[in-house]
Amino acid sequence: MQGDGEALFLDGVGEVAVAVGDDGLSFQPLHQEVSSSCWTSIRMQPKLDSKLKFSDVYAVELLDVGTVCGPWNTRAVVHGKRNTEMNRFVLHAITRSRKRPSPLVPCEYIFGHKDLKTCKTWVEHMNACINKEQDRPKNLMVFVHPLCGKGRGCKNWETVAPLFERAKVKTKVIVTERAGHAYDTLASLSDKDLKKYDGVVAVGGDGLFNEILNGLLSTRHTNYYPPTPEGFRYFGSNMKVQEHRNNGLGNSMPTGDDVNVIFPGNSNTPDDYEPLLSTAQSTILDISSSNSSDEPCNGDQVPLVSFPNNWFRLGIIPSGSTDAIVLSTTGERDPVTSALLIILGRRISLDIAQVARWKSSPSAEVLPTVRYAASFAGYGFYGEVIRESEKYRWMGPARYDFSGTMVFLKHRSYEAKVAFLENGNTHSPTALVENVANGVQTLQYHQNRPCRTICRTNCSICKGTSTSEQNSEDENSDSSRTPCENPKWVWSKGRFLSVGAAVISCRNERAPDGLVADAHLSDGFLHLLLIRDCPLPFYLWHLTQFTKKGSDPLSFKFVEHHKTSAFTFISSHDESLWNLDGELFQACEVSVQACRGLVNLFASGPEV
Repeated sequence: MQGDGEALFLDGVGEVAVAVGDDGLSFQPLHQEVSSSCWTSIRMQPKLDSKLKFSDVYAVELLDVGTVCGPWNTRAVVHGKRNTEMNRFVLHAITRSRKRPSPLVPCEYIFGHKDLKTCKTWVEHMNACINKEQDRPKNLMVFVHPLCGKGRGCKNWETVAPLFERAKVKTKVIVTERAGHAYDTLASLSDKDLKKYDGVVAVGGDGLFNEILNGLLSTRHTNYYPPTPEGFRYFGSNMKVQEHRNNGLGNSMPTGDDVNVIFPGNSNTPDDYEPLLSTAQSTILDISSSNSSDEPCNGDQVPLVSFPNNWFRLGIIPSGSTDAIVLSTTGERDPVTSALLIILGRRISLDIAQVARWKSSPSAEVLPTVRYAASFAGYGFYGEVIRESEKYRWMGPARYDFSGTMVFLKHRSYEAKVAFLENGNTHSPTALVENVANGVQTLQYHQNRPCRTICRTNCSICKGTSTSEQNSEDENSDSSRTPCENPKWVWSKGRFLSVGAAVISCRNERAPDGLVADAHLSDGFLHLLLIRDCPLPFYLWHLTQFTKKGSDPLSFKFVEHHKTSAFTFISSHDESLWNLDGELFQACEVSVQACRGLVNLFASGPEV
């Protein structure tokens, strides 16, 4: 089947010569009267190309004998007839929608031949070619949130489920019945059972994805706690999170001032603001082998599953109220596009924020709790909006607008202090900085705004390639890739309306550029946003800038924007609430760090 190709009939085009190459097929009409415009007139697809890559084919099927149509825009005929009956097979592939440049839609290339054996040979060969695409999932666990986005979860899964079935991707579907259902299922799943799957898919919003993320990482991510500045109560804590999983130790309380023996707080008593942790606690498995592997294991001895993990991926079928993670990683809020990206095995790395809560309230004395966020961690205005919105769930997505208005009119500010690691390679505040003891600095806020480099498909910043490899329009952008070698802690104190850390751009329909337009998916940085107390009209002006594409809502004097790898937050407020990907988390002392490329996502990056 290599070389000049074999003559087949392509539905809607007529007789074509099909040539098979290393990476796909090419089609050449054999009749001069078949114009090139035929390629855009085929049934059930907005566009048909004369070349088809195997990476864009997700299924091959042998069809029953049926009609193969001649060209739609010419008088050419097939075997003396415009339509004729013959043996057929179909290649299911993806193409671009005519309406917008980004969303993917399924399309069909239906071929015909008078000989059944020829069709069967083509089907076998095409299946062998697409089976060489190693990144494609074979077995997935799917969690469907039945109530998200006014009940869109089940409906969206019913829409995309036939695509998975056609592509022969096995799916174990679990419809969640309560808050924490997905978390409990994944946290208690044995590594042997988890290795049966190539990934987990959330059919829901950012909240369900956060629940899945925490269920996986809570018992499988071994890493040091986020760094903290000198003077902070837990300065110097270097015990690894979940290290007891490898050495068999259990939770223990710190003795004296030795904070290096603190263990993560997955088994401590959760408070009422943590819906993910309010159900049955996860099971920590005692597995003797501490070896970790990125490939499924078929032997009796199962290695521990740990993250980062190149083999295991997460996916989202958007069905929520905002779907900021999907919009930031694909550029589109389309269930079919997301499903096709999952089936075709697309892959990008995603930074994750690791949030260590040292105290839930000023008077609390509890073990630290570790949580993870994929898009955003916010305090003050952001936390209060989520808490207020819980009262109005019956309103659907409109509850966020209503709750946001109510919280905005209260105009509450909070006394707090924040310390962040200064990144010497990124844009720095240009105002005076006062040096204090032990290398810690106090910041007088005001800063220059550099040119913004937007994250996109095959982003060179996320891949860590050199600046010279970027496109010409990025030549004047900042070139930071990694934290500086000896970063300094910088303190910022005062009254804040909100404190937020964006892991990604956090795009949504109300904020087309997101909270931070130039945030990248996998560069190892957080974007710390400190909004100081200011008059209500100024704050309104700031918030409205998020709704305008191309604006710069972070250029106000009362706004601090710092690109950092880690920060620590301290508040004396007794009801300090954080918003972690739309989930409430009560904490007055936290430390946060960016874990570069901690998980992989079934996505290819935004194409804008």
